[in-house]
Amino acid sequence: MVAEAHAPPDAVAPAPAAPEPASERRSRSDRREHGDGGRRGPVKKTSPLEYIVRSLVAVVVLVVVIVFAVRHTRPVFATRGTLGEELRKHAPEAAAVLAAADSSPIERFMATAKFRDEKRNFFEDVMRTKQVDSARADSIAQFAVREAYVRGISPAIVFGVMLTENARFISGAMSNVGAVGLMQVYPKIWLKKEFSDSLGKDLASDSTNVRYGVFILSKYFNPRTKSGGTSTRDYRSALLHYNGCVNGTNTPNCKNYPDKVRQYVEASAKSICDGRGFYDCIAKPFIDGLFGESAKK
Repeated sequence: MVAEAHAPPDAVAPAPAAPEPASERRSRSDRREHGDGGRRGPVKKTSPLEYIVRSLVAVVVLVVVIVFAVRHTRPVFATRGTLGEELRKHAPEAAAVLAAADSSPIERFMATAKFRDEKRNFFEDVMRTKQVDSARADSIAQFAVREAYVRGISPAIVFGVMLTENARFISGAMSNVGAVGLMQVYPKIWLKKEFSDSLGKDLASDSTNVRYGVFILSKYFNPRTKSGGTSTRDYRSALLHYNGCVNGTNTPNCKNYPDKVRQYVEASAKSICDGRGFYDCIAKPFIDGLFGESAKK
């Protein structure tokens, strides 16, 4: 016989909740419509001005952090040289291979000991004139030796012409016929588009003037033949053409121009010639110049 289960005498079933009056009920749409924010409270809207101010403050803080990091962070290898310098120091063979593959012929030449020696000699002779400071003497030597080797002209000839044309090394010097600069280039003849596109236009600039001057010397030392090749003139004839003294009618004493250049070379190119006689000193550095015919066009 199974005993019947009886509920405890005091257990009372909960009474059904009384319905909420319709007037006190709020629908979801009512809450969203009135937007009191519920348990999160009312939502505060950000004004455009406040947003802009906050953005500007964030930008300023970011800039300050970047500046601080740049000034106070010491980069790795900061105390070492460039990659090229480190390679030349510790792996010269690899550096030579990389330099040959990633540089022009003139850049490779300017990295050689020969160029440094020639540039130093030219620099010393310019300084010996006591007309320019060391910084300008260095830049003139750089331009002169570089162009001399590109065009196949002796640095001694370039130096002698400079002293003959402009012994005080005045960049903006102008002759009575309008020739300009270190090597007294005549703009009416040479400052044409066919030349200026590759050589430049500012004849008062040392680099441009030397570029033109040595280019002109190469034209007269190695004139083109009718067959398209080049011939070689003796230094006297080439320098007379450079001076514009072909017939000697405009300037009666222009025939002495080559002698003046030679005198300057023998008297002042002490480091450049280094004890060699005039003819040995003015020998071409290369028969056709560093780049051959391509450099002369």
